[in-house]
Amino acid sequence: MYVSDSLKINEKGHLTICGCDTVELAEQFGTPLYVMDENQIRSNCRRYQSSFDKHYKGRGMTVYASKAFNCKEICRIINEEGLGLDVASGGELYTAVQAGFPANRIHFHGNNKTEQEIRLALEYEIGHFIADNLTELQTIDRLAKEAGKNAHVTLRIKPGIDAHTHSFIQTGQIDSKFGFALETGEAMKAIKAALEYQNIDLKGLHCHIGSQIFESSPFVLAAEVMLQLIADVKRETGVEIEELNLGGGFGIHYTSEDAPLPYDQYMELVSAAVFQKCEELELKVPFIFIEPGRSIVGETGITLYEIGAIKQIPNIRTYVSVNGGMADNPRYILYQSEYTALIANKANQPADTQVTIAGKCCESGDLIQENTMIQNPQIGDVLAVLSTGAYNYSMASNYNRNPRPAVVMVKDGTPRVVVRRESYEDLIRNDL
Repeated sequence: MYVSDSLKINEKGHLTICGCDTVELAEQFGTPLYVMDENQIRSNCRRYQSSFDKHYKGRGMTVYASKAFNCKEICRIINEEGLGLDVASGGELYTAVQAGFPANRIHFHGNNKTEQEIRLALEYEIGHFIADNLTELQTIDRLAKEAGKNAHVTLRIKPGIDAHTHSFIQTGQIDSKFGFALETGEAMKAIKAALEYQNIDLKGLHCHIGSQIFESSPFVLAAEVMLQLIADVKRETGVEIEELNLGGGFGIHYTSEDAPLPYDQYMELVSAAVFQKCEELELKVPFIFIEPGRSIVGETGITLYEIGAIKQIPNIRTYVSVNGGMADNPRYILYQSEYTALIANKANQPADTQVTIAGKCCESGDLIQENTMIQNPQIGDVLAVLSTGAYNYSMASNYNRNPRPAVVMVKDGTPRVVVRRESYEDLIRNDL
């Protein structure tokens, strides 16, 4: 019935997550409220990493893409599970290091890293810079020389793959702000340049073809294209690239219509292609990285709201307003993202009422879902929106000076706050 195995209905007819009654969580911690299932997060981490042991003989690492959800506690969990961590800003990097995450397992992304961020990463001695352009390569080399260090660098390549996803989140095609284009010869030029820099150690190549992908074929094709590039580099320079990062983008369930492959099947199909292509091209099988983010935390999270105003417009629609909206979940206004919603205190009742779920911000586009079916709503009900573990807290804002919600992590039926709810005092903390 639901998008996650951790969601159940108890004897009261209430929605539960990891054994906790969501109505009681709303009463205890307030709403809006992000709730995440730690057990499921850890299980997802282990499934990915065990697939490396099974399909790559342990020659690989899962690198959690922390832009999906980043805070000190998730960094601690990812560290305990032995994964790497992908960061995309100085703030994400600083959070990880403050949480005690080992810097040598951090991969630093971004198409416009500042000198301040690069210096910070060099100071921390991170494991990998994922370099995006020639300007960045020059800057990394210069700053590494100033610091008396060598920087481990992986180059982000655009393999020209159509990932069949929303145009805003396709990142592997030639018209993208990310990476070096393969078709134009830019990628080979960048690789040769990186090999010449004295303070850059070129470790590998990286690609990422998009997000929320349900097919295996784009991943297989991307792997084959990247291995061909490694062979071309070996032929032209005599250097055989040792690492290949195949990015992330694995799809998850947002609604019952979504049908992602089990993650292990992705790995099995891609690994078969990797071994076959390496044999064909006479290459050593490179050390493989992948970067799942959404698929580790997305389905593990839900958001709880309280229903306020209900506005019926005859022959048009019924608006059900909640005490949150685009400030805590901007994905609908950005991508028209689909979600599953239900009334948590009526979870055992039929979803027989068509409504549009509206937020409280002063924007007509502040909606969470349109024309969706939920249980008969009443003022004061607790509305649950599912699969909000990825990109909801991360993209939350203080629009209209709304404080960001708290994040509660649930483990074995016990909840704990891992991110405190913002107060009005927090909103004016930096005002002068």
